[in-house]
Amino acid sequence: MNITGSGRLFALSILAITMTIAAVERPAAAPPADRVLLAPHRAIYDLKLARSQGSRGIESIRGRILYDFSGNACEGFELKFRQVSEIDSGEGKAALSDLRSSTWEDGDARKFRFSSENLFNERSTDVVDGRAERSEQAVAVSLTKPKQKNFTVPAGAVFPTEHMRRIIVAAREGKSVLEFPVYDGSETGDKLYNTLTVIGHAIAPGEKTPTDAGAKTLSELTRWPVTISYFDKLDEKSEQGGEQTPVYSIGFELYENGVSRALVLAYPDFTISGEMTSLELKTAKPCP
Repeated sequence: MNITGSGRLFALSILAITMTIAAVERPAAAPPADRVLLAPHRAIYDLKLARSQGSRGIESIRGRILYDFSGNACEGFELKFRQVSEIDSGEGKAALSDLRSSTWEDGDARKFRFSSENLFNERSTDVVDGRAERSEQAVAVSLTKPKQKNFTVPAGAVFPTEHMRRIIVAAREGKSVLEFPVYDGSETGDKLYNTLTVIGHAIAPGEKTPTDAGAKTLSELTRWPVTISYFDKLDEKSEQGGEQTPVYSIGFELYENGVSRALVLAYPDFTISGEMTSLELKTAKPCP
């Protein structure tokens, strides 16, 4: 699961790390498509509150993510995502959040289309629709919703599926840290995040055997523990300050075919865990 794309948006907030750095990769060209074969799949994750702290006083969260990924490097990659969450603040009233999104990204990581709608207690609160295209100079973004807007982000920014492919390439090469700005059309479509990805040691097939829905299907694949922290993209003057706190972070175990398990969504005031309860691997359509 490319959970680093529209699938990363958790509707409550839309939707530091200290370790020895073995390697750092900076933005460059997308990795060759034949080095990473992402498996078309449909996965369901059940969500629950793992920890609550701070002043928000969240008593419970329960919900579900539906993640439907398809396509290939020739026709492009499509993701249909839905996350429904019920949040209880302990005040006798629960709130229902329903985030729906779809994206398409071409295999060369040059074109990206995205649309999303967020409903809160069945009322639409945010609608986003747009596209982005990469050139050598910049990434040009064109929004039609929530309003007409054209702007650019740096050419080094990566799209969600490209980000996932780079993480898998780096993990195979034994690298432990990646830093990229990521553009995924989140929030109102004009958000650019700086990201820090930390990759743990490989977990070989047969080691630390999972018990969730994908355990048998994915038992012969290597996986890696991954944590991605998302930071607000600040201007140059702001970036001269001290250490920046992430807006949120996502932890998961990433299989070499792009499927993810054991989700952990960490926000300043609470943390959510996600267990894979269903996994269907689709028949991959090869490139001509």
